[in-house]
Amino acid sequence: MPPVAAAHAAAHAYEYGVEPMFVIDAEGTMHNPNATARRLLPDANWAALWSTHQAAAVNAALEQARQDGTARCEAGLAGSHDSTPWQLALHRLPESEGAVLVTLRRQAPPPDDNEARARRLLSAHCNIVWSTRVFGQFDTDQPGWRAFTGQSEAELMGRGWINALHPDDRSMPYVMPSHLTTVFETEYRLRHVSGAYRNMVVRMLPLLDEHGAVREWLGSHTDVTTQRQGEQQLRLAMQGGRMGTWEIDLGSGSLHCSEACRANFGLLTHTELNYAQLTGAMLDGDLQQWQEAVRTAIAAAADFEIDLRVRWPDGSLHWVHMRGTCTSDGAGNVITLSGISLDLTASKQNEEALRLTLAASEVATWSWDIVSDLVTADRNMARLFPLQPQPTAPTPLASYLSLIHPDDLPHLNAKITEAIEVGQPFEASYRIEGADGQTRHVLARGRVEYGPDGTPLRLPGVILDITRQKQIEDALHSSEERYGTLIELMDQAYCVIEMLYDADGYPVDWRYLEGNPAFVKQSGLENAFGRTIREMVPEHDQHWFNVYDEVLRTGRPIRYENEAHAMQRWFDIYATRLGGPGSRKLAVLFSDISERKRSELQLRKLADDLSEMDRRKTEFLATLAHELRNPLAPIRNGLQIMRMAADKPDTVARVRDVMERQVNQMVHLVDDLLDVARITRGQIDLKPERIDLKTVIASAVETNTPLIETNRHQLDLDMDSQPLLLDADPTRLAQVLGNLLNNAAKYTPAGGRISLIARRDGDEAVIAVRDSGMGIPQGALGSVFDMFTQVGQNMGRAQGGLGIGLSLVRRLVELHGGSASAASDGPGQGSTFTIRLPLLPLPPQIAPQADDSAPAASGQLRVLVVDDNIDAAETLCAILDMMGHQAEMVHDGAQALEHAAQFRPDVVFLDIGLPDMDGYAVARALRQTPVGQHCELVALTGWGGEDDRNQASAAGFNHHLTKPARIDAIGALLAGLSTSNQT
Repeated sequence: MPPVAAAHAAAHAYEYGVEPMFVIDAEGTMHNPNATARRLLPDANWAALWSTHQAAAVNAALEQARQDGTARCEAGLAGSHDSTPWQLALHRLPESEGAVLVTLRRQAPPPDDNEARARRLLSAHCNIVWSTRVFGQFDTDQPGWRAFTGQSEAELMGRGWINALHPDDRSMPYVMPSHLTTVFETEYRLRHVSGAYRNMVVRMLPLLDEHGAVREWLGSHTDVTTQRQGEQQLRLAMQGGRMGTWEIDLGSGSLHCSEACRANFGLLTHTELNYAQLTGAMLDGDLQQWQEAVRTAIAAAADFEIDLRVRWPDGSLHWVHMRGTCTSDGAGNVITLSGISLDLTASKQNEEALRLTLAASEVATWSWDIVSDLVTADRNMARLFPLQPQPTAPTPLASYLSLIHPDDLPHLNAKITEAIEVGQPFEASYRIEGADGQTRHVLARGRVEYGPDGTPLRLPGVILDITRQKQIEDALHSSEERYGTLIELMDQAYCVIEMLYDADGYPVDWRYLEGNPAFVKQSGLENAFGRTIREMVPEHDQHWFNVYDEVLRTGRPIRYENEAHAMQRWFDIYATRLGGPGSRKLAVLFSDISERKRSELQLRKLADDLSEMDRRKTEFLATLAHELRNPLAPIRNGLQIMRMAADKPDTVARVRDVMERQVNQMVHLVDDLLDVARITRGQIDLKPERIDLKTVIASAVETNTPLIETNRHQLDLDMDSQPLLLDADPTRLAQVLGNLLNNAAKYTPAGGRISLIARRDGDEAVIAVRDSGMGIPQGALGSVFDMFTQVGQNMGRAQGGLGIGLSLVRRLVELHGGSASAASDGPGQGSTFTIRLPLLPLPPQIAPQADDSAPAASGQLRVLVVDDNIDAAETLCAILDMMGHQAEMVHDGAQALEHAAQFRPDVVFLDIGLPDMDGYAVARALRQTPVGQHCELVALTGWGGEDDRNQASAAGFNHHLTKPARIDAIGALLAGLSTSNQT
């Protein structure tokens, strides 16, 4: 028990103890008397409590308790008429200055003869009898308790007896209120010496002394387990049977009903039901029957039972069975009626349904008393046999036989004789001549009943009017010939099969018995009749046998579509059992639907493909529209600013830079889209060559250095000391590494760290791009390479784009026979993207290569620009001039051929879409001239497909640039050509 609860219990026990208790301080003043002390000792003066000749002994005991801690003595109270002395128990209180707790006890007088007899009588009728002087505690040994529970004396003392209670019952209040003067009763479960818990009724009575104080508690425990179990069983039985109980007090007219009884009358469980409501619910005719039954029962003091129709409050009609008995007083007068009620509605409805079913199905019942030769029948029988004048009255059997068709009478008599003599069930079908001249077909069934000595006594039975059935059978027989012809002519296959089973009753085969001409066409089986399916198709699917077996067992036809894999056909079948239970024959109607199934499959695939294409198109257009608006807005705004601030060169220059960045972003976006489209359609062609991975890495780093420097990132390169030789497309690999470096720069906060590591791992090159950026959630790692997925989109760090860069990385790497993966410790922990590519074997010896890292010497080139877009031509010439080259421009093909002969260019940038002749024709014409044979032709066009590049190469172009061409790409091209010219 918790300390606080123990303290409360101790205080409660002190206050309401049966013995007077109080405290004497060092000055002799009384304090804290309990309830008993306050009642018996109204004078709170210690010295005034004791007579003069006893004061010295009491004070001596008080001093002894202060010195030794405890003392005892006897003394009588001053002014008391009772000569019985009090026993004083004195205990020094710890941690106090001379305070002593005083407890007064009186020796209980011996019980008188009446009390002793009461205790003996109580012991004879109860399982346990006990007594105690302390509330809720045993202060003396209780032999009855020990015998029943098995607890020892030490275990039951104090509040230890509670441990014998059921755990769920131990929280009950076992400390009795002090004002209790009558019998206290409760019930709980007590552990028996056998270990089982028993239901015990506990009764407790306080015994008072002459002053009215409780001197002792007397209690008993009675085992009521058997009674409670019986009550529970009765309650469950009544609930399960919807049985209620009722009682009518004839003196007061009051009615008491159980919940089930109220429910029988349609009332809620907590609604009261009086006698007026009970009788008011009965229908008029049933009310009179109830009143008569009650009067008769009271007059004879007898039992009664009756079925009544009652109207529920919701208006519905129900049946109730009421059974009652009378209870009389000593003079024999009936004073109460009590009984049970039972809801018969369902039973009555079933009886009515059966009656209507018999009437509707034209079934008649009859019984022939063989000894008296009289037949008793119902009204349905009377309709079949037109007997006069009382068709339902007992009638000799000969009267019924006279109405039977003469041709059927000998057979019927033989069946009757056989049923009586052999004891077999009687069954016969025959015709009856009706009063209207119509002949009725009937089927009679029955069984003879015999006496103890074997004498036939009665033949009861039923007759079914099967006239309609006979008519249907005749019509069916007529139609069989017509349907037989139809089956022969129809395009669907029809056959009759017989199922074959193994010794365990498992279906293993079937035999074809017959079929129509379409059978061979639909099944592909020739000469099948008389043979089994296993003979012709040994690997036929088992599910066909299981389906046909189920039809035979249940008798339910089935419509079924499935594939016969061994026959490479799909069938739509309808199968039904021929004959009754036990038959092994089936009629099967089927069609070959293989072609339809192939068409359905193609249509489903087409629909799925179209749905997926539509979804992707919608997703792509929505994303593309969003991403194109981003650069278009600053471009449009920049144009307006340039018009408004034409006289402000600094503003124009700043706006131009913005527009250039946005145009570059759009070009990058379109390039990525074109690459994805080519890869998705399988139209991208790699141009593999033997390359060193370090060269590709250097190109990718050079391309992304401006973005890295703009964001103030630190880039660390860690390369393998050995060459990493690949058979790969350098342009595509540079695109892969560029995308990874670009992502690392974008998704790393300014001042971050990016590292690129390239190492050999067996026969693979491993490239890892690691950053200290925003990281990737674990749940997003699996989809980071999916189309339209952006690393930071769901983390508030989206950086624009269609989310196709990483998808391009994975697809391009896979085209090279490699793999791409991503790793991250989570948001804010950075990311690592790893590329693995197959390496070429190292040659036995690699010749040292000259250091080509130094920039090549630049030289001036003569460049001719041919473009019908004057703005484009002028801007390109201006760029070429700023690069230190000599540039001139023309705007159609004829001018190009004429000016080339005079200008003698080293390089010609030639637009394909010229107005007079296309660029391919101009290129072919230039190659025919002395000047054109030695110059470099560069196709400058908006068409960047592989087919476009091949067509340009066939026309004589050396290089191909897609509009709008990047300035660094033009510069790199010209720098290479300049170096070649110098060498």
